[in-house]
Amino acid sequence: MKSLLKLAVGIICLINCSSGFSQVDTAQFKNHGPQLFASMIQGSAFVEDKNGSELIYTVVRGEPAHLLAYDLDTKSLQVDLPLGEADGVWDMAQSSDGTLYIPGADGTMFSHVPGTQEVKDLGTALEGETYLWNMTAGKDGEVFGATYPGCRVFRYHPVEGFSDVGKGPLVASENYVRSIAYYPKTEMIYAGVGSRAHLIEINPKTGEKRELLPEKYKNYEFVYGLEVVPGIDGNDRLFILLTNGSVTLVYNLKTGEFEQEIEKMDMRSIVGLPGGDGVFYTSGSSLKRFDPAYSESSSEVLGEEVGTANAFKVGKDGSIYLLTSRANLVKYDPNTGQIEKTKLKISRQPIPIQSLLYGPDGKIWSGGYLAGGNATFDPMTGAHAFLPGLDQTEGMSFQGDRIFFGVYPKGKFYVYDTKSPWDPKQGNPEKLGQIPDQSRAFAHVSLPAKNKMVFGMIPEYGKLGGALVTFDLISNQLHSHNSPVESQAIAGLCDAGEYLLVGTTISGGLGVKPTTEEAVLAGWDPETGETLFQLVPVPGASALTGLIKGPDGNIWGMGDGTLFRFDPIQKKVVDTHRLYDFPEFKSHIWRSAFLVLHPDGNIYGTDNKMLFRIDPLTLSFTELSNEAGLLVMDKAGTLFFRRGTDLWSFRP
Repeated sequence: MKSLLKLAVGIICLINCSSGFSQVDTAQFKNHGPQLFASMIQGSAFVEDKNGSELIYTVVRGEPAHLLAYDLDTKSLQVDLPLGEADGVWDMAQSSDGTLYIPGADGTMFSHVPGTQEVKDLGTALEGETYLWNMTAGKDGEVFGATYPGCRVFRYHPVEGFSDVGKGPLVASENYVRSIAYYPKTEMIYAGVGSRAHLIEINPKTGEKRELLPEKYKNYEFVYGLEVVPGIDGNDRLFILLTNGSVTLVYNLKTGEFEQEIEKMDMRSIVGLPGGDGVFYTSGSSLKRFDPAYSESSSEVLGEEVGTANAFKVGKDGSIYLLTSRANLVKYDPNTGQIEKTKLKISRQPIPIQSLLYGPDGKIWSGGYLAGGNATFDPMTGAHAFLPGLDQTEGMSFQGDRIFFGVYPKGKFYVYDTKSPWDPKQGNPEKLGQIPDQSRAFAHVSLPAKNKMVFGMIPEYGKLGGALVTFDLISNQLHSHNSPVESQAIAGLCDAGEYLLVGTTISGGLGVKPTTEEAVLAGWDPETGETLFQLVPVPGASALTGLIKGPDGNIWGMGDGTLFRFDPIQKKVVDTHRLYDFPEFKSHIWRSAFLVLHPDGNIYGTDNKMLFRIDPLTLSFTELSNEAGLLVMDKAGTLFFRRGTDLWSFRP
């Protein structure tokens, strides 16, 4: 009994005496639940179970993602299983022993015996690899997979476990192995690399590697898709999708020659006939076929408005089956030319909140991760509304009654008039344009005195150097300006009155390593595009974020766990204060801290998964929660933040 009493006292002391952690009344926190839902499917495969029954497997994104299986004949749902903590899956492959392997988007891999009701978590494929992409089956029960950020290929065997096939990065300067294929005749592996394209042939027994991609194609971003199809007289072919141009190359595995360039060919999945005289694929939503021994220009359109194939199969009856990205199961009968289409019932899953805004309509706006879409929550009534139509919103801001959206991919911008109904098909929100070579606009600032909006951007994959984009509300024109700091992108913006204060990040787009070592604070004139000054407030910081006007007339911001205060008149850093430890820089930092000045006089923020409070007088730091991200405040002073898929609020 005494031991238990001592343990209880120790626990109480540990809780109450922890430095910097406030005993917050849990009633101050409230969960408003998931805001965004989607039935977005990704990795898919046609498989057979041990009884020979044909099934179509797919994964619907969510937290967690769910593995689904449907009977090919009855279209009925046979399997619905959560996949650990993975929020999605890009691919799956059935090994020669019948096991289905599913590479999770969180770096873990799962296995499943088709027809059963169990998923097995196999653990992390390779230490340090946080994302798994495509997968392919080898021989004798083995499978191979592609990883990020180490640009590696792994092998998994049910007896031998995981191993690193390439013995390190396939290309030292790259992060992604995005696609992978196995050629059974030679037992060679083909791996597609990005964000600067490489095609690598690997001997899985020795780890020996050979570059195959001709020099003329090295300016493409990714070898994004790979598929092996049979050909007549042993002329089997490897189809190779190159992105930021969407060109598919055809490589003859027998002769070693690149035979064709094909434009606008969907390469999520294609299938070749066993006899080698036909390849089925989708292009522009049409189902097509051509003989790979001849030019694709001779292809035959078999059906229009079919969709984009996620998976293909030549059925036992000779029919061609495909599952589209919109969950339509399509059957093409080559004897009759008839096409049957069945919409599979995919239940919507909650998806993570990617962006937050307190809008001019008094609602909390959110944007969804990957599957896109937007939603609103009314703090006054508790009403939720889902608003489909836009891709992944990275950042939002407003001026007057109009909300501006920075949308990924391809650096797109939209504006929504809140006084009219949400109707993307009728131009509300309206597309303003997009910025070449730029990808994501996280940082926004409204300049009503100048009738301008300014957006700070992260560049495309494999590129360094962001952009500052202005939108003139009078002329309705977008203008792009180079980053004020060479090779750095934009992580924070704040109106300093006579100029704009810009916080940079050393990171660029995914797949490229920084060439600079510390983020910079810059003064920038939004009228002329002139850089007025540059300085480093936090030596060694990788990104400067959370810029706000503080209670003392200074601009406050964060750099890797260090608070800095900047005098906008004197154009100098007043002081810096280390508040908390910050994780080691890995692949990139695009946004980090979010700060707001509360009516109670304190500054509240989120960063490194924490919700915290800073006393402006003493600069004392208090952690309020260890599970929070993003941050906005409504007019009543309630703070809203995300926990994965859920919107939470905290009332100080």
